[in-house]
Amino acid sequence: MAMLRIDGSFGEGGGQILRSSVALSALTGKDMEIVNIRSKRQRCGLAAQHLTAVRGVAELCGAEMEGDELGSTSLVFRPGEVHGGEYEFNVGTAGSVTLVLQACMLAAVHADGPVTMTIRGGTNVRMSPPVDHYLNVLLPLLSDMHVDAELEVLQRGFYPQGGGIVTATVMPPRAVMPLDLKERGQSRGIEATSFVQNLPEHIAQRMEHAVRKSLLGERIVADRQLSSGPSSGAGIYLCAKYDNALLSADALGERGVPAERVGENAAQRMREEIDGGGTLDVHTADQLLPYMALAGGPSTFTVGELTSHLTTQMWLLPQFLPVDIEVDGTTVNVVPNRT
Repeated sequence: MAMLRIDGSFGEGGGQILRSSVALSALTGKDMEIVNIRSKRQRCGLAAQHLTAVRGVAELCGAEMEGDELGSTSLVFRPGEVHGGEYEFNVGTAGSVTLVLQACMLAAVHADGPVTMTIRGGTNVRMSPPVDHYLNVLLPLLSDMHVDAELEVLQRGFYPQGGGIVTATVMPPRAVMPLDLKERGQSRGIEATSFVQNLPEHIAQRMEHAVRKSLLGERIVADRQLSSGPSSGAGIYLCAKYDNALLSADALGERGVPAERVGENAAQRMREEIDGGGTLDVHTADQLLPYMALAGGPSTFTVGELTSHLTTQMWLLPQFLPVDIEVDGTTVNVVPNRT
């Protein structure tokens, strides 16, 4: 079988195309070489969290690799079979555990048994999905596709110390079911989760109050989480629920930024998602697309905008899988070509 060659500078040109390529290689058993890794980033090549994701997928499938070292701009990945079992991955410091999960969960879909992963790093860090997004949006939608996964947050981890710990278990499905997300349906309100670690509770209260003030007229059910751990941080996560859709937005606390501003930022992003008219938010669409490409029938969803992450996934998936992806305005149709 000829080796696939992927240009890592295509589209968003960052870590996503790397993680997806490695996961799809493991999933399909196709040898792959990716070049120009993260060439559009200020520091190109493999960084620590990317390397953890690559090595995590490699461990799941017993892959042979060339170029798996810090700073490398090319990688050869020759996968074996994906095996169930228990695995432990440590990103180090506050590297994102969810980005490691993004690659490893997809690879685990075709494992020969349940895959349980304990991952250490950052659970709520900038430029990556918060762990709350997986719990509230991604995993419930995957469950609708008969991809059952459980996630337990044992410890939150923030920048720069990290120290977060999560355990995830993926049950490989007999078949992946398609999703029809043409319409949202009726609104069921917004769930807000404000969290602080090693910080006063009033910070969580102020973030929550700012969200309520900014989203007047919306039904909001709030949950406040207080914890202690090796790193300190705060943030708020919002999930808008509909009959047929889940939309999310979040914001992280930063030193010198008032809690009220953090809440307002999350509320503004939530308002943009609600007003955008999509049935998947900007973070979920590109994460869910590979699973739709594996489904036994066509899937449909709408988005508020076609992000570079999403269009990059649309370009990448047909190189590994027999699938047609059609775009009509902001509606995306995913049609697997199974024979």
